[in-house]
Amino acid sequence: MIFANIWVFALTNGRTYTKVSQIPAREVALVLGTSPKTMSGNANPYFTKRMNAVSALYHYGKIKKIIVSGEKSEHYDEPNAMKQFLVYQEGVPENIIIEDPKGFNTRKSILRCKNTYKKNNIIIVSQGYHNLRALFFARNQNMNALGYDAQDVFTNKSFYRNQSREFLARVQAVVYFILGIAPKE
Repeated sequence: MIFANIWVFALTNGRTYTKVSQIPAREVALVLGTSPKTMSGNANPYFTKRMNAVSALYHYGKIKKIIVSGEKSEHYDEPNAMKQFLVYQEGVPENIIIEDPKGFNTRKSILRCKNTYKKNNIIIVSQGYHNLRALFFARNQNMNALGYDAQDVFTNKSFYRNQSREFLARVQAVVYFILGIAPKE
């Protein structure tokens, strides 16, 4: 398990950025989905920080288009929530935002970005712990991806839960890669 995580770190080393001034420009940013609200109904700080991050990339001229990728079902729509927040809270033009309603998980969002939207040179926007796995998937798809790390949220409960989840998810990503389990859209 530790080896798998070291492998992901090694393959993504130098591909993530925390300062908008330092990240090279790309045509498109891919924002990975998360719920706009917490279980208690409050604003989800992970969602807000991702929207702030992609907005900064746009306003600093680092990107021209944004793909907001997440889950959409009958009563739940992450891509639309992201688009609405970007337009009405962050001042991003609506016509540059592409909604991807079938980004049910990180792997699918990466695959759809490459295969459905035909984008290879991208900036992936999520929190740093999540970007590592996303970049690992993108690298395995021969994509030229960089990660822009949205500000993390350091509450004890969410921090440890997310770090533990990602530790195990990186192991799964490496196992899929080693066993050659083909990703499906």
